[in-house]
Amino acid sequence: MAKKQFKAESKRLLDMMINSIYTQREIFLRELISNASDAIDKIYYKALTDDNLVFNKDDYFIKITPDKEKRILTISDTGIGMTKEELENNLGVIAKSGSLAFKTENEAKDGHNIIGQFGVGFYSAFMVADVVTVITKALGSDEAYKWESKGSDGYTITSAEKDSIGTDIILKIKDNTEDDQYDEFLEEYRLRSIIKKYSDFIRYPIKMDVTTSRPKEGADNEFEEVQEEQTINSMVPIWRKNKDELTEEDYENFYTEKRYGFDKPLKHVHIKADGAVVYNAILFIPEHTPFDYYTKEYEKGLELYSNGVLIMEKCGDLLPDYFSFVKGMVDSEDLSLNISREMLQHDRQLTLIAKNIKSKIKSTLQSMLKDEREKYEKFYEAFGRGLKFGVYNEYGANKDLLQDLLLFTSSKEKKLVTLDEYVSRMPEDQKYIYYAAGESIERLEKLPQTELVLDKGYEILYFTDDVDEFAIKMLMKYKDKEFKSVSSGDLGIESEAEKKESEAEENENKELFKAMEGYLEGKVTAVKASKRLKSHPVCLSSEGELSIEMEKILKAMPNGQEVKADKVLEINTNHEVFQSLKAHKDNEEKLKLYTNLLYNQALLIEGLPVADPLEFTNDICKIMV
Repeated sequence: MAKKQFKAESKRLLDMMINSIYTQREIFLRELISNASDAIDKIYYKALTDDNLVFNKDDYFIKITPDKEKRILTISDTGIGMTKEELENNLGVIAKSGSLAFKTENEAKDGHNIIGQFGVGFYSAFMVADVVTVITKALGSDEAYKWESKGSDGYTITSAEKDSIGTDIILKIKDNTEDDQYDEFLEEYRLRSIIKKYSDFIRYPIKMDVTTSRPKEGADNEFEEVQEEQTINSMVPIWRKNKDELTEEDYENFYTEKRYGFDKPLKHVHIKADGAVVYNAILFIPEHTPFDYYTKEYEKGLELYSNGVLIMEKCGDLLPDYFSFVKGMVDSEDLSLNISREMLQHDRQLTLIAKNIKSKIKSTLQSMLKDEREKYEKFYEAFGRGLKFGVYNEYGANKDLLQDLLLFTSSKEKKLVTLDEYVSRMPEDQKYIYYAAGESIERLEKLPQTELVLDKGYEILYFTDDVDEFAIKMLMKYKDKEFKSVSSGDLGIESEAEKKESEAEENENKELFKAMEGYLEGKVTAVKASKRLKSHPVCLSSEGELSIEMEKILKAMPNGQEVKADKVLEINTNHEVFQSLKAHKDNEEKLKLYTNLLYNQALLIEGLPVADPLEFTNDICKIMV
């Protein structure tokens, strides 16, 4: 029979599909197995309306047969097969899908879902094969036909011999090149791994003759290798089973089998959605942080399936960045696949699934926080920093969603508390939510700036993550209560009488403070009497949006941003050190010496570097002699 040309565009179109649409060659097996599954599904659909046709699922399967010597790989199915006309229409026209047409005609019927939508998947075979041969016999026909092609130069259709209904796709695997090893697609272990990866949950058995070892008859401690037909795929995915059939161990085993992590999940969520979009999902909250979680190399995303066939190993669009710790999978029959199963349209269905998953993750975390506090705190220790980044990122767009999931260590409770717990026990006269930011809780508990706040009986939240203060600045307030750093210029604590007393002290020592400001020009914006210090002689406070702790964090970044907080040197006028200072107010040399010592002392308290350590030590020696 004369060779026919493809009815689609040209060699360029076929080359594009083979070389551009699919990113990995192994995908060809997923596509051909999915087509085989569709062919069996079509018999099932026909059986729904044809009383003469009985569908017994046990009679249907897909068989994979490699022949290393002849470099042949055969994918056989017991499906509906194709007539000569269907071969012409479905395989002679690139990007026309018989499955899509069949699905459209039968979409009102109950039953299995057809996987294929576009006719491109079949041609992925040319990524690994020089010649593709299709031998098929249609249901209800006595004739069999052979379709054969070497690629874009066209195809032939001839009569053939085939005993049973179904289709055999025979691939003549390409020879190896310097860059590509096509032998792998004839190796038993490689074929098994591809099937398990992409087609494990195809609903029909995928069979293959597997090499196994067994004891040799009549010989002790001797074994022989034999070929044994095995079903490679699991068929029934865990997410399609009823929740009451499954145990915690089943979910943990699934987590391990899918290599979501080497730990045990803290929590799983099994979703069966039948609303505006139909999908199944199993989500896991891991116990430990992946080693690369806080690096650029970490790739978020859930496994995405369409009718049990793996489309994407990590679909990042299903998870917002702040929930990127979640592992798991989603399977939906409603997804729109664009040309190939790898190219997913960003359509309404995907958006709806992502929105529902985000809501489900949040409600699960809230439930853990309320009912499983110890488990939630374990999760928060591993992934809380990511939630705080979520509050800070995108200009605070997600702060309302995440704020009730945040935890901070409390000065009163000596443990992690929520913002709601803090606010709920605030005294009536307390205006602000007070916090202290620093490297560790141990250091924060000793900060001089905390004295007045604690003396008033107010609780302080300790911020020890570098993102904490940035996130809180974006949050601004919680339940109408603004956040206030214990190091900020005005704590909002003083009574009117105390304010008048402070102003009087300020005026009384105005000249002294002005002289000290002169010695510290460029280092501080002001020197003034402290309203917050009780037992300590000196501290630094900040004015403006940038705090001293934020300055330290920004300067430590790789780009080393040259930013400075507006620092104020606060002096405890009730401390005996201040009396010594006043005694030398007319001695410029002594006053300058004491000023530098107090300033450097304040720097050390804040964990800031002293500009000239040698000068500092010499200054200490001067007051010792």
